[in-house]
Amino acid sequence: MKGTFASTIAALLMTTAVATAQTIVFVPEGSADSVRMVKAETGETIRRITGLEAVHGLSGAPGVPYLVAGSYAETDRVAIVELNQPEGASEDEHAAHHAKPAAKPIGPADAGISILSVLDAASGEIIRRIGVPGAVHHTAVSPDGRFAVATHPSGDGISVVDLTTFELIAFIPTGSMPNYAAFGSAPDIVYVSNGGNGTISEIDLDRAIVRRNMVAGTAPEHIVIDAANSILFAADAEEGNVLELSLEDGSVLRSFAIGGELHGLDLSDDRTSLFVAGRGEDKIVAVDLATGGLTFAPLSPEPYHLTNIPGTGTFYVSSRAEPKVWIIDEATLAAVGEFPIEGEGHQIVAIR
Repeated sequence: MKGTFASTIAALLMTTAVATAQTIVFVPEGSADSVRMVKAETGETIRRITGLEAVHGLSGAPGVPYLVAGSYAETDRVAIVELNQPEGASEDEHAAHHAKPAAKPIGPADAGISILSVLDAASGEIIRRIGVPGAVHHTAVSPDGRFAVATHPSGDGISVVDLTTFELIAFIPTGSMPNYAAFGSAPDIVYVSNGGNGTISEIDLDRAIVRRNMVAGTAPEHIVIDAANSILFAADAEEGNVLELSLEDGSVLRSFAIGGELHGLDLSDDRTSLFVAGRGEDKIVAVDLATGGLTFAPLSPEPYHLTNIPGTGTFYVSSRAEPKVWIIDEATLAAVGEFPIEGEGHQIVAIR
């Protein structure tokens, strides 16, 4: 029955996407322990994926069959084993299937255990749970679907998961309080913002090393990459600036004074505009990247996470203060729709 349901959902999504060229959006609902799947143009709910405790980070990549959700709560290793036990299998059968020599735990010895949940991007079904060392703030999936990365602010490092085997393969120390991660075009290089020491770490995942640290203001948080132009944009949340960094030499090319506490940001489809959520001053901002000009529009209360929705001319913004998501027209910055959610809307993902 479960397999039939998943197949039905997958077929429905495929039919909808083909018929209307519609993007599917996944909204993590934080304290509601769920992810909401919606139709991009209307915000109409397709399904709610439950059983994802304190889901905060969520990520995917074009053409990759998985989404990776990270929990901000901590649990124990026994609970993870129980969550992965197939329906109908006895405890002895499950233990025998996974029996192997004990391995040295990966990550800080004093870290608690949190969960990364791997979801089928078509159906939303949870297909695997993976224990990682410490609460997860943000996740990222490599362009080739080989790696998933989870940031651990309390552990000053990132976990690396091999998505071909669903195994945790490394813990890589970064700067202080790593919060957000993003890939460019190279599938083995990830960039991580370190809010505790004002740097961006460039990390080689194949070698499990930090190649360099780039200075990026006081407390960089959300980041987005224009891979075609080797540019990284970082929201310096405390200072109210967005920094434009060259990935070639790590220099700061420009600084855009947005003002107030900043949160989410993303690029337009053509990479000519950058959109920013100004949580502290109840506003959203469009940056014209050709001229550096800024356009402001009020949005209240507390615009929070922000994600461009490809092919629609809109972006989504969640509210930190109310359980809802706005649909914003990129050309006018006007709210053309909104829809209710449960909990808090965190790292929104659009799959086309």
